[in-house]
Amino acid sequence: MTTESPPDVNVTALAINVEIPEPLRWTDSRRDVEYVLTTLNVRLLPDGRLAAKAYGRPVAGGPGAYTSFRVPGRPELADLIKRAADRAAQLWAAHRGFD
Repeated sequence: MTTESPPDVNVTALAINVEIPEPLRWTDSRRDVEYVLTTLNVRLLPDGRLAAKAYGRPVAGGPGAYTSFRVPGRPELADLIKRAADRAAQLWAAHRGFD
């Protein structure tokens, strides 16, 4: 009887969603609609670097399109992204398996 090793696992994406704390939120516009950015989607790139896009809701309320925005180069946002990635790594490392 031959024991086969399990196939390699090819993880194609690692992404987390992070709430932007109120003091760090900002507004941006797209197609004449102003949005308040409330969430970051942070991705781990294949080379180990992090990338992030911001998402939010229209300031005027109502439904808004799922539209991404560039994250400004503010040090406090870069710190939030790094801390979120570090926290996500802790949570993943402590997983309790799949039921």
